Amino acid sequence: MGFSLVNNLASLDSQSRLSATSARLNRTLQRLSSGLRINNSGDDAAGLAIANAFRNDIAKLSQGIRNANDGVSTLQIIDGGLATISTLLDRAMTLATQSASDTFIGGRSTLNAELGKVVAEISRQAQNIGLASADPDPARAAWSRFAKSLTVFIGGGTSANSSNNSVMVDLSSVNVDAAGLGFATYDSATGNYTVSIDISTQANALTAIQTIRSAVTTLGGVQGTVGAGQNNLAQAIDLATSQLTNFQAAESRIRDADVASEASDLSRLTILQQAGVAALAQANQSNQAVLSLLR
Repeated sequence: MGFSLVNNLASLDSQSRLSATSARLNRTLQRLSSGLRINNSGDDAAGLAIANAFRNDIAKLSQGIRNANDGVSTLQIIDGGLATISTLLDRAMTLATQSASDTFIGGRSTLNAELGKVVAEISRQAQNIGLASADPDPARAAWSRFAKSLTVFIGGGTSANSSNNSVMVDLSSVNVDAAGLGFATYDSATGNYTVSIDISTQANALTAIQTIRSAVTTLGGVQGTVGAGQNNLAQAIDLATSQLTNFQAAESRIRDADVASEASDLSRLTILQQAGVAALAQANQSNQAVLSLLR
């Protein structure tokens, strides 16, 4: 190759190689500082698209797990109220059984008055947990807010509309207030209950015992549904958590930087850059040799 004062080909080649080394070094530094292998679309367009899809699934499952935990919390609140109502039914049975005995010599009217308060408390608690008589009045609509098919969306299904995305707890038409348990009738126009049994006589007390036993069976069925719902949601959380972990691992393999590999590249590229700078400096001095020919 001849000497030229116009074009320094060695310098141009050194600049080109140094520029490429610097670009790779900058990319390595970016990956190490961010912890990500893909920092922009140009790093891996196909990989970025797949990683974004995984990240979207992660967002859905993360919220789905929170939804399921909220569902468990709601069912636990309902279950606690049902347990208290069950205790009230125990007290009602105690009062009715006491009144049904010939050996009872006290005032049955006193027992009947207490039973009325027990029945009223059952309705109050059923209203508080949202499983009381349905009422069109907006002020009382919350009394039956959970008396429906509760669908908890979790995700992880084969498609957005797939039924296996959700867990359903069927509390439709459930009513555990005094009316729902057979102790009273409910007037939606006034929001009042009219007690339909009493235990003021021995005969009435015997009838009340059967009504209370039926109410216990009804309540037990509701408790079973709520308990099964809690178990289903807990199992769904376990599955969703496993799916979430796997999606995060899959995204990490695509998006995250291999720190060990990048650190190795950093050392190699730093040395290449230093060598490239030295080579460029030497190439820039090569034209000085041409001047010696002109002396």
